[in-house]
Amino acid sequence: MLLTLSAISLRAMLARGKSGKPKLDLLDLPQYTRQELGLHGLNVSTDLLAGVSRETLERLRERADKAGCACLLLIEAEPQPFGDPSESAGAAAVERLHKVIQAAHILGCNAAAVKIQAVDDPTVVQRCAERLRKGVERAERLELNVLVSPHEGLTKTPERVTELIKKVGGFRVGTFPDFQAAAASPDPVSYLRRLTPYASVVSASTVKFVPEKGSESADAGAYKHQPYDLEPLVAAILSVGYDGTLAIEYRGTGDAKMGVMRSRQALERLLEGEPAPADEDEDE
Repeated sequence: MLLTLSAISLRAMLARGKSGKPKLDLLDLPQYTRQELGLHGLNVSTDLLAGVSRETLERLRERADKAGCACLLLIEAEPQPFGDPSESAGAAAVERLHKVIQAAHILGCNAAAVKIQAVDDPTVVQRCAERLRKGVERAERLELNVLVSPHEGLTKTPERVTELIKKVGGFRVGTFPDFQAAAASPDPVSYLRRLTPYASVVSASTVKFVPEKGSESADAGAYKHQPYDLEPLVAAILSVGYDGTLAIEYRGTGDAKMGVMRSRQALERLLEGEPAPADEDEDE
């Protein structure tokens, strides 16, 4: 299984500081991800690209390809009002998705993810499906997938999400399951088992790592994840045969790099026995 980075984990490092320069330049992110974090791809959030030109997106793609750390998914940061009764609001949501899909194409991604803003009402599902389908049709022409991210309201439960994507139809719409969202559901394992078969990317979101009881070691193996256990979540996606991308998104406080590293090491232990991806650097 391919372990990748959701770049939003490093938001603080990518933000401009008092000097006007970030600690980590966006164009250096792929090499940093590959060499410093040991991860094999990138998920980028649109809020990290605010004000970025097409030329910069193209340069980011080139740098990512050169580093062997491709941009795989572009995530729209803001929920879009696909369920709004207003035609103008719905049209604006479709237009925004078209722009995100185009940016994903420029970056070389194979998917774009979006959150659906809509009330949990069965009468809204058809409206959302019709509008989302317009984005999916654009994505299909560019050979991209559109993934539905977890969000409050209509897409909070796996039943509604699967109902929605079935109404949209086709092979270019899927899900973007999230560990933290699963953990907040009544049955986390069932949540992931329902959504993962439709996923091309799963968000391995993490929050906090604490030393195991009785351990004096600073070794990564001596840390436990809180507030939820990662093991049953990883077991759930493996149980349905998932072998796609697992994207680390560290959402905790403190040292983000350490949070990502501990996330990676914890996931690697849980995935032990799976063949590791080939390291392109070794072939050069």
